Amino acid sequence: MSDVDSRLEQTILDLLEQRRPGATICPSDAARAVEPDDWRPLMDAARAAAARLASAGQVEVTQGGEVVDVTTARGPVRIRRAGG
Repeated sequence: MSDVDSRLEQTILDLLEQRRPGATICPSDAARAVEPDDWRPLMDAARAAAARLASAGQVEVTQGGEVVDVTTARGPVRIRRAGG
């Protein structure tokens, strides 16, 4: 795992910690926090980081309020703390 991948995972967890229980973030929030001036190229990596965290049971990825597998989901997704 690269340094950027690790930073994205930690940023996702940090951003969720700053929000109320049940609140969500977008993968782009993490990408923007890691690379504010050039975040778009990090979107696939941010989704992959969310997938790793979901596999570890730390977060859930949702689409339309329903938990989905981010690796197969198409379109916008949200990330929340597990059990949220």
